[in-house]
Amino acid sequence: MKSVLTGFKDFISRGNAIDLAVAVVIGAAFSKVVGALQTGFIGPLIGTFIGKRTLADSLSIHLRGENYLGVGAILDAALQFVITAAVVYFLIVLPLNKLAERRKKGLVAEPAAPAEDILLLQEIRDLLAGGSSPAIRNDATPTA
Repeated sequence: MKSVLTGFKDFISRGNAIDLAVAVVIGAAFSKVVGALQTGFIGPLIGTFIGKRTLADSLSIHLRGENYLGVGAILDAALQFVITAAVVYFLIVLPLNKLAERRKKGLVAEPAAPAEDILLLQEIRDLLAGGSSPAIRNDATPTA
């Protein structure tokens, strides 16, 4: 049980898991902003042209009784997706691609390589994390 908890602690303390958690939280907050923009501004604006209150209310196919197919709600969600994808592309993907192009052409300098002592410390860290050290494996022979 202790090894499972240690493995979980190692997983959580890695930068990848923390970066992923931050990205999910920011993505959820951004999704709420786009949703509010859609329901509070764009949806009613489109609904004004269609003659209904919002886009989600505008297109529905009534079936028997109270049942209906909400085509407008589907279009509303699709529009939110397109807005989110456009913002992510134009504010994140496109600038990062331009930066990569500039680096490839040599217009923007590559980040400086770590110093030799930093590389040595990283190598020691990696060896210790891999358990290749006798002190880590607890099979070191005591010296007299």
